[in-house]
Amino acid sequence: MDLGIFTKEASDASTRARTGRIRLPHGEFETPAFMPVGTNATVKAIGPESLAEIGFPIILANTYHLYLRPGHELIREAGGLHGFTGWNGNFLTDSGGFQIFSLPALRKLSEEGVRFRSHVDGALKFISPEEAVEAQTAFNSDVQMQLDVCTPWETEAGEARKASDLTTRWAGRAKERWLAKRGEGYAGELFGIVQGNFYKDLRARSAAEISALDLPGIAIGGLSVGEPFETFSEFLAYTAALLPEDKPRYLMGIGTPDYILEAVENGIDIFDCVFPTRTARNGLIFTSRGPIAIKKAVYERDFGPLDPECGCRVCRGRDGHGGNSRSYLRHLYKCEEILYAMLATYHNLYFLHDLVAQIRASIRRGDFAGFKRGFLATYTGSKE
Repeated sequence: MDLGIFTKEASDASTRARTGRIRLPHGEFETPAFMPVGTNATVKAIGPESLAEIGFPIILANTYHLYLRPGHELIREAGGLHGFTGWNGNFLTDSGGFQIFSLPALRKLSEEGVRFRSHVDGALKFISPEEAVEAQTAFNSDVQMQLDVCTPWETEAGEARKASDLTTRWAGRAKERWLAKRGEGYAGELFGIVQGNFYKDLRARSAAEISALDLPGIAIGGLSVGEPFETFSEFLAYTAALLPEDKPRYLMGIGTPDYILEAVENGIDIFDCVFPTRTARNGLIFTSRGPIAIKKAVYERDFGPLDPECGCRVCRGRDGHGGNSRSYLRHLYKCEEILYAMLATYHNLYFLHDLVAQIRASIRRGDFAGFKRGFLATYTGSKE
């Protein structure tokens, strides 16, 4: 059976950066690509029509949250996530492993799976690798992730090895159930997850074992979990170099320009994070000259756009309407107006989507390294 969903198209001259295309049931798209996070099957403060207007072909939803509320069977009845939400692009669903394992006091891990207490109502729940596949199949996810064990920064080596080995065994069980669902007509793909914490021998072992399963794609988990940027960069480079060239590579949980550029430099194809939308709601705005805190008094009478270099409708306007100034956004933020979150979220997501489009163009020119240097010199050198 041909599981190939990725085609590599161009490579940078001096780094491992690459462009390509990923083919999924709800459309093909270019890589590298950033995926906005819609934890509860919605990207907060922005509708699906605005996400499509910006140009996003894929968003992420979270199995843990949707499994608890409203439940995967209800979503199945609604026609999967696409029928439930009206989003016509692709959905990638995280297995929920990170959310479950971020609450160690509320869960108990075993070979069979994980028993945990719902943060919603305290009810005792159980999910296995097979049940994670069943739930994501009910969602009709275009890409579903295996249930994994994510360990925190500075986990002891023995515990990290147990978690990584269990992740591998769970990946094998997930593959069996996924293949069975494919035989029943499900069209979505399954990605495995490389773990191993911050131990190179464990990372190498995990990468080899997950790669051997020959799943359609591979994710790198367990990075950007509190470690210093230098450690993140070291282990990203080490792990990414171990992954097969013919599979899409997904780095989980990164969404700032510096982390995105580091990921692309190491051959990562897709990435996601709540950071751009969460920080937008909390007053942090991306600009080409670095992030700004819109609440600062300096913006009270600043009638210029959020970012003069940005072409989004918040900065430039559209359909005969002018753009929105920093002064106006600050006013909305200070008054806790809902419109603030909507405008700031749109801008931050547009900014990242445009950045990744520029990254793809630089790779095709063979000048990604030069683009990265130039962007960061401006972005980090003149924060307001």
